[in-house]
Amino acid sequence: MNRAVPAVRASRPSPPSRPSRTFSAVRAFRRLVPRTLRGRLALVALTTAALLMTILTVVFNAVMDRHLQHQADGELRSRAAAVATTIDTSGPRVRVLETVNDRLLDANVWIYAGNRLLEKPPGATPDSTLTQAADRLTRQPKPACTTVHAHGHQPVRLCSHAVDGRRATATVVTALDLTPYRSSADTLLLGSLILDGVMLGCTYVLTRLSVGRALRPVRTMTDQATQWSAVGSDERFGTEDRPVELARLGASMDELLDRIRTVLRHEQQLTGELSHELRTPLTRIIMELDWWRARPRTDAETRAGQEVIAEAAQSMRTICDTLLNDARDNALNRETAPGTTDVLPVLDRLLQHLDTPVQVKIVVEAGGAEGARGAVEAVETAAPVLEAGVAPALLERILSPLLANAVRYARSRVTVSARRIPGAVRIDVVDDGPGVPDAFVRELFQPGRRADSGDGHDGAGLGLPLARRLARTVGGEVSYDPGHSPGARFTVSLPAG
Repeated sequence: MNRAVPAVRASRPSPPSRPSRTFSAVRAFRRLVPRTLRGRLALVALTTAALLMTILTVVFNAVMDRHLQHQADGELRSRAAAVATTIDTSGPRVRVLETVNDRLLDANVWIYAGNRLLEKPPGATPDSTLTQAADRLTRQPKPACTTVHAHGHQPVRLCSHAVDGRRATATVVTALDLTPYRSSADTLLLGSLILDGVMLGCTYVLTRLSVGRALRPVRTMTDQATQWSAVGSDERFGTEDRPVELARLGASMDELLDRIRTVLRHEQQLTGELSHELRTPLTRIIMELDWWRARPRTDAETRAGQEVIAEAAQSMRTICDTLLNDARDNALNRETAPGTTDVLPVLDRLLQHLDTPVQVKIVVEAGGAEGARGAVEAVETAAPVLEAGVAPALLERILSPLLANAVRYARSRVTVSARRIPGAVRIDVVDDGPGVPDAFVRELFQPGRRADSGDGHDGAGLGLPLARRLARTVGGEVSYDPGHSPGARFTVSLPAG
């Protein structure tokens, strides 16, 4: 048995949906929008001016049309009043008096007695458009005006004027060709459109020029900021002699450049610390490998060498973890710029953990405020926030040796002062101890050197050299004042945060 196979109709592509057409129209519109700020501002100004000029043009031409129409109506009423002087309505019937200027007065004039036509223009017929319009005006209870098109769509204005008498009433309808008035209105419209076009062109050109001139400092500032941020320059825009908007922009860009400089300095610091701290364990590993290859070694020596290598590798891992964790903590701290630290809390924390003798008094000075304390008292100061452009851990490693030495050698007083100077933060650590011998000043910052190894104090002579090296990695300095007496004064200068 044969079975019929149903025919398969070819599927027709469905027309694009309305959302897709709308999205395409939006994309096409976005392509037409200028990409530059100057172009967009010029387009906004041009659109606003076009809208305003369109409104003004429409209003102006509407007012002019109305004025010309009132002028035509006034002329028609004047002619009707002149014709009314030739109509006699004192008797029972309306009579039209003959005058010398009848031809001038009868041109485009219809005279009615009630609804009966008495006179009409010589060329007008009873069934013409103008005569029918005059008949309609006559039937209206009050004087009125109307506009009709006759003789090939020629506009004609008609107005009626009532002439009242004691026993009879007449109506005068006068007509006026509006072609000259319409020609004047068209001329005014064309002139206003040409003027609008010229004004729009001038508006667009002047707007682009003025906006370009106004944005020139912004473009210059952008180029300078790009150049300065690439090299970490100390140049800044400032807010002097600038408009309010550019001053605010300059202040914002200065803050951004400060953050970029701090980030670059922090990266340089991290790289420098990694390279310096890893050098020693790497040297130990290389020395052990060279020694192991130089001659045969016993099992005990091999195990000892392996332990040294393992210890050096663990030290490297600890150094990397410490530095990277410190960098990660700075990145997660959103309240402070990377590598920026409030100095006073760090000082407080360090002094709290110092083993300070009871007889030693520590005084902290910051911004004109003082806080005096003994070995375990907390520092309380009303000084403003004083930020240095270094990480907290690095600031502790720089200040810790200086504070420890000051407390160790002081007789009765240690003074720590912190203040801001142009572009930097200065921290002075002063004690009233014996000071540094003159012969040892040149060797003060050399690693492993001590003025008196038998003075009864622990130390390997590495604290001060390490503090100076760390300070220099971030663009700072640790110095000693040989002219200070009595005691010793060390100064730490660090970039401001």
